[in-house]
Amino acid sequence: MSAVGAGVGNQLVSVYPDELKFTFELEKQSYCDLKVVNNTENHVAFKVKTTSPKKYFVRPNTGVVDPWDSCIIRVTLQAQREYPPDMQCKDKFLLQSTIVPPNTDVDDLPQDSFTKDSGKAIEECKLRVTYVSPPSAQANSTEESLRDSQLSSDGTHLNQALQRLKDERDTAARQTKQLQQELEMLKRRRIRKSDHGFSFTFAIFVALIGIMVGFLLNLSLTSPSTE
Repeated sequence: MSAVGAGVGNQLVSVYPDELKFTFELEKQSYCDLKVVNNTENHVAFKVKTTSPKKYFVRPNTGVVDPWDSCIIRVTLQAQREYPPDMQCKDKFLLQSTIVPPNTDVDDLPQDSFTKDSGKAIEECKLRVTYVSPPSAQANSTEESLRDSQLSSDGTHLNQALQRLKDERDTAARQTKQLQQELEMLKRRRIRKSDHGFSFTFAIFVALIGIMVGFLLNLSLTSPSTE
C-alpha cells in the first residue's frame, strides 16, 4: 500500500489504502476501512467528502488526530438496487486535513476549518472507488469456465468416438458385402459342379441302356430258329 497525500515531503497525513474498494452485491451493504496517520507533531483535523453523499455512509467524517497517532474511518456503501455499467464506478472521495490547536475537540472546530478562503493551509488526498465481485461470483465464473472447457473437451471426445464407430460400421459393412459376394460365388460353383455330375451320370446310364439294347438285339438275331 502506498500513502496518498497532496503535499510532498511535508504532508500532514497518510491514508491507507490508496483507493476505496467495495465488494459489490445487490441489496447488500459493503464497507471499506481507511487508516489516517498523522505524520506530524501537531494536532491535525480531517474531513471526508464524496461526490455521491447519498450512496455512502462515512463515520467519522470529521475528526482530530493526535500527533503521530492514527484513526480508522469506515466508509459504507449503501445497498444498491442495480449494477453499475460494466461494474465501473466514477465516484470519488476527498480527505482534507489541516493543523489545529492542541486539545481541539471535533465539536469545537470552526465552520471554516476546511475552507481554503480562511487562509489556513489545507492539504487534500483524493481517493478513487472501485467495485469488485464477491468471491462466490468469481468462483461461479471460474466453475462456469471450467464447465465450458470440460463440455468442449467432452464434445471433442464424443465426436472422436462417433467417428470411430462410424469407421468401424463402414468397415463391417464392407466385410459383410465381401462375404456375401464370396458366398454367392461358392453357390454358383456348387451349382455348376452339380450340373456336370448329373450330365455325366446320365450319359453313363444312357450308354448302359444302349449297350443292353444292342446286346438283346444281337442275341435275338443270333438265336437258332425252332422251325
